[in-house]
Amino acid sequence: MPEGDTVFLTGRNLERALAGKTLSRTDFRHPALATVDLTGRSVVAVRTVGKHLFTRFSGQLSLHSHLKMDGSWEIYRPGERWRHPAHQIRVILGTPDTEAVGFRLHELKILPTGQESRLVGHLGPDLLDPDWTPAHAARAAAALAAEPARELGLALLDQRVMAGVGNLYKTEICFLLGVSPWTPVSEVDALQAITLARKLLLANAWRFEQSTTGEVARGRRTWVYERTRQGCFRCGGPVRVAGQGHGVEARPTWFCPRCQPGPAPEATGRHGRP
Repeated sequence: MPEGDTVFLTGRNLERALAGKTLSRTDFRHPALATVDLTGRSVVAVRTVGKHLFTRFSGQLSLHSHLKMDGSWEIYRPGERWRHPAHQIRVILGTPDTEAVGFRLHELKILPTGQESRLVGHLGPDLLDPDWTPAHAARAAAALAAEPARELGLALLDQRVMAGVGNLYKTEICFLLGVSPWTPVSEVDALQAITLARKLLLANAWRFEQSTTGEVARGRRTWVYERTRQGCFRCGGPVRVAGQGHGVEARPTWFCPRCQPGPAPEATGRHGRP
């Protein structure tokens, strides 16, 4: 699933391509929106909140989209060949010189701009909110600490705590805190975890190459995430992976037993399965 920084950059690219322009073509290939036509409306702005994206149009109307596991928005010139099959398209927003194409977007809604909070009001503070203040950090820290017995990895993924952390950052935050992802929240400094999460997302907000180590060369971008073959980027020791969570919320979770002491499940295979 795309992390909050990927959604943030997607939104900025959409805004750069469309803001201030009038739509000359719209094509919705989503059952609930098949009859919607926004032709003639101008694009006012694009707003992101965690993993949610709102494209705002004149007339106080917004298009909500969520990338889920595999969705994407891509920008093309009219007539340019798409990089994905046409059957994966869910929406096209076209101007005379630009096409914004949404692929594999499973969630699409049209709603009044003033009602965007209906879809994101339950979320914790957005880690990439340009108006972030210490009060936002304190609110998120309090929400994180509210369930002290909860596994840290699961709490970090809870968008009601803070909006924007996905599996990559969950894994790397636990590593940088020096604890196992199965460590109870009560054993870490909640404000430190929130501060670290925001720092990591901010560092990657303007590039698609995500790095938690400060290096962008392939194979050197993460400490333990997807490093079962290479080993821990810090100590070189073996990296284990195990499943964390249940049902649709289950995620493979990488960790270094040497650098991250604490509770952990039995050894599993490379993809988090026994």
